[in-house]
Amino acid sequence: MHMAQIKKPLVLITLFVLPVLIYLFFASGVTKFGKLSLMTENVPEISTPSSDVFLKDKITILGFLGAVNNERQVVAFNLNQKIYKRFYKFNDFQFVMMVPYGFEDKVEELKKDLAQLEDISKWHFVFANENEIQTLFNGLQSNLALGDDLGSSNVFIIDKNKNLRGRDEDEDEGLKYGYDCTSVAELNNKMVDDVKILLAEYRMALKSNNAERIK
Repeated sequence: MHMAQIKKPLVLITLFVLPVLIYLFFASGVTKFGKLSLMTENVPEISTPSSDVFLKDKITILGFLGAVNNERQVVAFNLNQKIYKRFYKFNDFQFVMMVPYGFEDKVEELKKDLAQLEDISKWHFVFANENEIQTLFNGLQSNLALGDDLGSSNVFIIDKNKNLRGRDEDEDEGLKYGYDCTSVAELNNKMVDDVKILLAEYRMALKSNNAERIK
């Protein structure tokens, strides 16, 4: 075989295959070895008479839709497209949106719109009074605040032990408690990675537990 014939496959491997392998190595490294920071322990449980939705033993994306106005609808649609569609098939994963009483009709319209895009079985809309919503939000102990309509453009990642997870060394904010769903870039560049990391934590813990049982 001529040297030129040998060099051609090597050049192709270098140009196309090697960069892909490098990317996969670093991408898997972030997910496998990263650790999502624990920001607040023991977030209050959802406690409204009208709801049978709970945070305990679920990986929860928690949001506050307030008056379900145009901005809050953008929150729901961006979250649906960038996060929900990607992860909702994982076990014990749920999306919980807190909504004040009086906006039931708007939520029904929103659910119809979302259902045209994806199966919405993991979306839960919990109606509550002002005190119940504010108590839950205050229990996050974040550096964020609810709007006058009891809504927020930020959503929060809650683990199965009801702990708020986020970033304690975010490059832009320092302490990052929530994710701004009006920013597609933030969802793509930060929240997707952080949800991956948390899911990887549980996958590794499950593998470890199964291995212990086999011994």
